[in-house]
Amino acid sequence: MDYEYIVVGSGPSGAMAAQTLVEAGKQVALVDVGVTGVDYESFLPDEGFEKLRHRDENQHRYLLGGAFESVDWDGVKVGAQLTPARKHLVKDVSKLIPMISDTFFPMESMAYGGLGSGWGLGTYVYSDAELTRAGLNPQAMHESYQVVSDRIGIATGRDDLSTYITGGLENIQPPLKMDNSAAKLLAAYTQKKRELNRRGIYMGNPSMALLSNSLGNRQATKYQDMDFYSDRGEAAYRPWITVNALKERPNFTYLGNLLVLHFVEHENETTLHVKNVQTSEYKSITCRKLILAAGVLGSARIVLRSFKGQITRLPILCNPYVYMPALHLRMFGSPLSEEKTSMAQAFMIYDVNRDGNELVSMAIYTYRSLLLYKLIKEAPLNFADGLGVFRALQSALMIVGIHHPDSFSPNKYLSLVDKPDSFTGDALFAHYELSNAETQTIKEREKAVRAAFMKIGCYPLRRIQPGHGGSIHYAGSLPFSADEMPGSTHPSGRLHGRRSVFVADGSGFTYLPAKGITLTLMANAHRTAKAALDG
Repeated sequence: MDYEYIVVGSGPSGAMAAQTLVEAGKQVALVDVGVTGVDYESFLPDEGFEKLRHRDENQHRYLLGGAFESVDWDGVKVGAQLTPARKHLVKDVSKLIPMISDTFFPMESMAYGGLGSGWGLGTYVYSDAELTRAGLNPQAMHESYQVVSDRIGIATGRDDLSTYITGGLENIQPPLKMDNSAAKLLAAYTQKKRELNRRGIYMGNPSMALLSNSLGNRQATKYQDMDFYSDRGEAAYRPWITVNALKERPNFTYLGNLLVLHFVEHENETTLHVKNVQTSEYKSITCRKLILAAGVLGSARIVLRSFKGQITRLPILCNPYVYMPALHLRMFGSPLSEEKTSMAQAFMIYDVNRDGNELVSMAIYTYRSLLLYKLIKEAPLNFADGLGVFRALQSALMIVGIHHPDSFSPNKYLSLVDKPDSFTGDALFAHYELSNAETQTIKEREKAVRAAFMKIGCYPLRRIQPGHGGSIHYAGSLPFSADEMPGSTHPSGRLHGRRSVFVADGSGFTYLPAKGITLTLMANAHRTAKAALDG
């Protein structure tokens, strides 16, 4: 046997599961493709965005890319906003793990650190009601939330949102500084909070895996507004930080350039079949227990291949998502704070039924460091006119990202189809379709959201729908079940039909709340790894 435990995937789930196993003293290997990008940080000056824009003659190298790889004029699509430093997140995806669909357009990654290498850093605790609907044990999850929070560092406030987003977390860091636009919007909310709260609207600080105080070797954020271009100082938590640290441990092995195909469970060991992405060589690796953390879509592929002939279709959950450019009237003629982060400046919850059980979440961004051309290409103006308009409006622009919860339906599913010319000989087929009732519910909720923003002086300009899958929040492909059924997962995380295979990503969730999923993915991965240790 090669290893005691194998973890598949270096994203948020894989990194947390591996850390839990390594800290328990087990021999652990992490199998990963591990694509890395161009090292832009080596020539990126350690200054804020505003100074660089006015002073650095070489700014095009890291703002647009050495080959202008971030200039994409193909319209609104998932991943269109990736900067040069993040473009590797989607490198080789269509080649190695193709998707066939005309209704579902997800973002997947083969990167070192997975999609967590470009994660928006929102860290939101699900309520007990949300956890129960998702099939997760609230007590076990709250214990795991605290473990993950202590590992990664979370900055957030104590305000109207705390009940909804922090779930009693301890040892949290002070909230990040809001820029002047978000602070003015929050002040307007505070003046009208009684009326807005009656409508189910609550606003406050976001909860972020971005350090306001230093933690270990990681430095507090410098508020340089360069978060989309650099991870210098490691203020932002990225899963590769954990994987890098694990590489220093004698009981951890990183196996890169390997794409997992399928697994076969034997009496005393499980064999993992992989393919080298550089040489196309096939290889087998054995372990006592296998932990799948390849992401909801990646784990679905592996399971469908491993149960070929037994499972033909799997479900899928994805938060319906839109974003709305909006004008904050109080900011006309006023520049944005020079010192700020690029991440969400504020957060809002719409508690639809006033019971904490059916929420819509809104992340509020101000717009500067992603550059104006990304907005101009989505505006109904020619480039010259658009540039002039958006220059005048830039400091008043806000981008509101709206996420809705999702539940299972027969019109949301995955299957594996033959594709002989692909790297693996197959492709994942996806179909995702909202019912008329779901579409109507979303429209009604967004109408209430728009009204709330107008009430505090922020006026939405348009609604941009990047396509189903654009939320980059996926779950539910191997749903939790107490019954031993192929294509489902035991509440412990063990894959039904197998004794020694566990699923540590969001594949088991039976409901997908609107709040950002990543903290819950990491907490569930820690919980699942503990179950694999005990089982």
